[in-house]
Amino acid sequence: MNCRDAERLVTPYIEDELPEPVLEEFLEHVESCPGCQEELEIYFTVAAGLRHLEEETGNYNIKGELEQVLEASYQQVHMYRLMKIIYYAVNTLAGMGLLSTILLQLRIWIRP
Repeated sequence: MNCRDAERLVTPYIEDELPEPVLEEFLEHVESCPGCQEELEIYFTVAAGLRHLEEETGNYNIKGELEQVLEASYQQVHMYRLMKIIYYAVNTLAGMGLLSTILLQLRIWIRP
């Protein structure tokens, strides 16, 4: 992912609208690119500040809030990877079980 793509995804990220594969690429890029990281901080600060003013919550630790959102995003990506691994493992085991069943059944049918 390049900076232009990452900058285009900042607003959907803040609004929690990125699908997991795109979220993973976005987080990897933002982590490695100081310019995009700063861009994310600016947009997040504006969005969170406006939201806090509308809600009148009095919570203005926006930097800490961004860190929490990023941590939650990393956990979401980790869970997505884990679920993908489990999905492939279960499908592989089911396929192997089906193949074993067919081979055993063929062995019974072919016996004289």
